[in-house]
Order: sequence, then structure tokens, then C-alpha cells
Amino acid sequence: MDVQQMRQYSCILAEELLPAMGCTEPIAIAYAAAKARQTLGAEPERLLVEVSGNIIKNVKSVVVPHTGGLRGIPAAALAGALAGDAEAELEVLSRVTEAQIAAIGEALPRIPVEVVHADTPHIFDIAVTAFAGADSAYVRLVGHHTNLVCVRRNGETLLEKPVAGPCESSADHSCLSIEGIVDYAGCVPLEDVRPLLQRQIDYNMAIAEEGLRRPYGANIGKTLLRGHENDLNYKMRAYAAAASDARMSGCELPVVINSGSGNQGITASVPVIVCARETGKSEEELLRALCVSNLVTIHLKTGIGRLSAYCGAVSAGCGAGAGLSYLQGGRFREVAHTIVNAVAVTSGIVCDGAKASCAAKIAAAVDAGLLGLEMFRAGNQFYGGDGIVKKGVENTIANVGKLARYGMQETDKEIIRLMIDS
Repeated sequence: MDVQQMRQYSCILAEELLPAMGCTEPIAIAYAAAKARQTLGAEPERLLVEVSGNIIKNVKSVVVPHTGGLRGIPAAALAGALAGDAEAELEVLSRVTEAQIAAIGEALPRIPVEVVHADTPHIFDIAVTAFAGADSAYVRLVGHHTNLVCVRRNGETLLEKPVAGPCESSADHSCLSIEGIVDYAGCVPLEDVRPLLQRQIDYNMAIAEEGLRRPYGANIGKTLLRGHENDLNYKMRAYAAAASDARMSGCELPVVINSGSGNQGITASVPVIVCARETGKSEEELLRALCVSNLVTIHLKTGIGRLSAYCGAVSAGCGAGAGLSYLQGGRFREVAHTIVNAVAVTSGIVCDGAKASCAAKIAAAVDAGLLGLEMFRAGNQFYGGDGIVKKGVENTIANVGKLARYGMQETDKEIIRLMIDS
């Protein structure tokens, strides 16, 4: 791999592995609302929140951190508008005080929040308008969680960017390939990735341990680990699930996300970290394996898009399996077969929004990654023509992207209809 390619891969990692507190869709609403409040220059008297269907899907059932257990779009918008720090972006609610938490709860019946299902071609679209007297401020995010495309105050445009294409990333992901990822992991200087990956290790393991310490959500992590404390495969799944248990239930610890999702960041990293610690792998082996797991997840998600009816944990579970393969001595051939095998097992899992059951889906996705790896070790594999599997790992990844981005569009719409009507 030449120096320019290595820089591209490092840039992609730096752009995608970001710290965030709470589920990223409600946090994006809080960020937009905080930016609207900042632009307005006053506490809003009312809010209008216009969002795409996938935002409704991913905010409806998840607890917003630092709100005293509140859920949903109005809570996220009010938290951002009343207590958010717009400069902190995805950690917009990280500095909320106890007094502000109480104020958010008191404001819910006092400050009207109108939520509108926006008619938009963009899967990720959030617009917040804040009103105070005769003044108003409008903020819009499109494509990804911090991509500000428009800011206005009283009709005056302060920021405007064209909205063309998915707008999901400034780094060019087209350079990614499984062969390139394995090459990069083997030769990137560790000082280039250590700070980024060490933060992922610290944050994501902290919330995993918190999820096993206390009751959160449906306690999937604890349920998996009970009676299997010395079984490494169970432990990898349990720690990943426990981190999601905590995160979906409003735990105020941050995580390092992957491709816009904390659950994907957890799934891609925690099993690899647990395995490395339990089997005595060196820091270098762990960091290089995390390069593989994270970049494989990003590569798979690039064709799918940020939000879809296709569960993102599936891609991250494949990433975890790939990272575990690399950690245990596998290289391109082993990693590629692990990914194809895993994809063939779990590509039918749908995303019906962020909520407690995400932890169970994570456990299933990690299990598929582990099964994909064990299959290859035993000399077994799925072949081109087996369902969506095609000959060649890149061809299979391309098929997954088409299935998720295009084939599941109607499924996504029906899921959203079902959730809105429930």
C-alpha cells in the first residue's frame, strides 16, 4: 500500500470513529435544536421539528441521555434547545446539569414541540425551527449527523450548502477493499491510529462494563453471560450486547461510533477487545485487528447508507468477525471468507429503530461473525449462487449494498408506517 492510500484509509477511520453520547439520531436532533437556539439568541417559545421517516424510526423508542429518562423527538429537541452545547456536536448533551435535567422535564408541557414527517427524498433529514416572539431560527442537517446544510435567522441565510447525493461523508470511501484493508492494517504506523483506537477501547469497554454492572433495558448482556462466564464466545457477545443495553436506555457514558452509529461502533470493537484481552494478545495485535474490524464495517456500510431497513449491526458483526480472524492470524483469504459466510447468515435482520432489542440483534450479529470464522476454519463456506452470495468478497459486499439501499426501500417505508401507527 502506498503512502497516499494509507492516508486515505487513516482519514476514513478518523472521520468515522467519533465520540458520541447517546443514540446518534436523537443526539442529532438535540444538536440541530442547540444550533437553532444559538442562532435565535433566546430560549425558544416553541419548536418545529421536521424529520425524515428513518429519524422518526430511530428516535421514537430510545431514551435521551441527561433528560431523566425521557424518550422521543420532543424530549431530544427540548434537551438540545434548553441545555445543549452546539459546539460539542455529537456530545451536545454531555455538560447538562441536574438543574437543567429538571428544567427539560418541566418544559415539555410548557413549550410546544410540533413534529412533522417531512416529505423529503433524503433518508437522513432533520430541520429544526425555533421561535421566540417575532424571531425565528432554522437549522437543517442532511446526510449525516453533523452535516449542516442550512442555517437561517429571520429569513436571512447565514449558511447554505448544496444538498446533492447522500452527503454521508467527506472522505472518499471508494478506495476501500478487503484486500486493501488487510494491507493497511499490516503496515500502518501505530502512532497514526493509536489515539483514535485507544479512545474506542476506553469508551466502548467502559459502557460494556457498566451494562453488565447495572440493570439496563432487557439485560441481554447479563442474560447471555449468566452461566457462561468462562466461555469466550459468550463473553464477546455479552459484553457487546451489554454496551447496547446501557446505551439504548440512556446511559450517560459516551461511545465511539462507526458509520454514524454507536451500536455499530460497539459491535465492531468490543468483541475484538474482549478476545484480545482474554487470549493475551499484544497492544499492536489488538490495534491492527481493530483497524480491520472498523474498516470492514465502514466498507459494508458505504454501499448500504447511514440509515436503512437493513440492520447496521449485521455489517458490524461481519466487521467483528473479520477483526477476530485477523487477530488470530488470518489475513486476506481468511478475512474474506469470514465476511462472506457471516453475510449469508444474518442479512435478513431488519432495522425497526433504536431500542432495547438492538442489544439482542448485536448478539446475533456477533454470533454470525464468529460462526463465519469457525466455518472457514473447519473448511466450510458458502459459495457464489447461494442466495445473495456471489463469487468474490467484493461482489458479495456490492450485492448487500444493493439489497439494503434499493431492495429494502419499501420494507423501510412499511416499518415506519407500522411504528407511526403503533
